[in-house]
Amino acid sequence: MATPFMLSKDNIELQFATNHIGHFLLTNLLLETMGKTARESSKEGRIVNVSSRRHQFSYPEGIRFDRINDQSGYNRFSAYGQSKLANVLHTSELARRLKEDGVDITANSVHPGAITTNLFRNISFFSGLVGLLGKYVIKNVEQGAATTCYVALHPHVKGLTGSYFADSNVAQASSQAVNTELAQKLWDFSSDLIYRCSQNS
Repeated sequence: MATPFMLSKDNIELQFATNHIGHFLLTNLLLETMGKTARESSKEGRIVNVSSRRHQFSYPEGIRFDRINDQSGYNRFSAYGQSKLANVLHTSELARRLKEDGVDITANSVHPGAITTNLFRNISFFSGLVGLLGKYVIKNVEQGAATTCYVALHPHVKGLTGSYFADSNVAQASSQAVNTELAQKLWDFSSDLIYRCSQNS
């Protein structure tokens, strides 16, 4: 979260690579097996992507497709927001594709809340504040996991797909996060980026 500008081993801006591309690739690698399991077991599969309320604070254009690795104009907080916006967009497009294909798998994204972890380690002011006041105003790890577990396991969520959750309830995602054209563009961009990285390795 909010790292200084760095590139991943695959030469992708680190927060985008870690928070979005890794999840996108892993999900796609598991989809065939998940679909087969859902069919054979007659049980709904569920995909839960952990995003953040910070998705509302990406760059003005949402995803900087043409400047994903551009250090000029890089803002560590906006880049984090961009990666979390990508989580919500990915989830929305995935849900649409699964529904279109008639696969019994749902896909939802969640905001776990501010949690007392080392997530703030790259922001010394916040890290110190969390250490000092965290136990009074920030969720502990168990509380932070509650929404993810709820969306993954609770019977009330059965059949619900393409939604964004916070505090174990459906929540309002940003206008950029519900932009279907942006979601489709991100899907194509991510697939192409992974393909190009695989050709260079």
